[in-house]
Amino acid sequence: MDSEEAAATTLRHNPLNAVTATVERLTYPDGQTVIRKVLQEPQETTGPWAASTDPRHWNYWRRELEVYRDQELRDHLDGTGLALPEAKTEEYDGGAVLHLEDISGLAGTEFALEDHAALARACGRWQAKPASEVPWTSRGFLRDYSTTRDVPWELLNDDAAWRQPLIAENWPTGLRAGWAKLTANRDDLLDLVEQLPRARCHLDLWVSNVIRRPTGEIALLDWAFTGDGALGEDLGNHIPDAVFDLFWPAERLPELAETCVENYLEGLREGGWRGDPDQVRLAVMASTVKYAWLLPNQLARASEPTHNAYHREADSQRLFQQRGLALNFVADWCAEALSRSAGRP
Repeated sequence: MDSEEAAATTLRHNPLNAVTATVERLTYPDGQTVIRKVLQEPQETTGPWAASTDPRHWNYWRRELEVYRDQELRDHLDGTGLALPEAKTEEYDGGAVLHLEDISGLAGTEFALEDHAALARACGRWQAKPASEVPWTSRGFLRDYSTTRDVPWELLNDDAAWRQPLIAENWPTGLRAGWAKLTANRDDLLDLVEQLPRARCHLDLWVSNVIRRPTGEIALLDWAFTGDGALGEDLGNHIPDAVFDLFWPAERLPELAETCVENYLEGLREGGWRGDPDQVRLAVMASTVKYAWLLPNQLARASEPTHNAYHREADSQRLFQQRGLALNFVADWCAEALSRSAGRP
């Protein structure tokens, strides 16, 4: 069908990423719908969301085009409980267009605990299977993504920044010391994750990238970062990110974490994996070092009149209270990972 005949509605996405030109739902006169995602070649080579022409870069602009053309990936997902949406792809000078299946079902932003459990278990089944080497998957994502941002690190030692009302009134006692330890050991945590057992990972697993069909199968969206990661690294993104953007209550974060980790391990076992579960738990905890930049970023923004959660305005008091609890959880996880790794051979 000709997309010019359709009505277009812009969907919520990250407008800062230079790879993505638009993400829209097209609705045709007969009621049929499709998701159109337009990718573009790099225009800017600097900034935290700059695109790249390097197939191993975490933000390689063609990666999703390759993903949706990869039959082996579809085959690997088959029977795991995960699915890759159907897609038609086309390239043009300077970019590409993905016409993706518009999946109906329960959005990940509305997931109950049992849905998170199903996602983690399915992810384990998938990642238990070794994946063939292909030239377009990312390498070194965790380190490159998390250490190439412009971060006001100096605010970590700025008493005035910590006295701001949104910070002082909402963040747990001890978070400042916990984050100082996390940042001081950031390289050690990144080294640790890089030494743990590997898998093909999604690397942007979180609630806005999943939809659960009425059949129970979970469609996994936005594969732009996929590549080499540690077994468990996807959970290290999924668990805290659900709270950071207000899609899961911080007060239930420990419950979410325990449920996801245990179901992921069960999924790995169901997929035939027979490795050390403690190494997976270590990867989940240590990989949350990805968020080292977030706390100083929040210190810098605390005096602003309004605040957003995933590009939508949010209540500032609730946002900082929830993020404070989640940041404290991440600091504790990283401290535990360091403690456990100290006893490793």
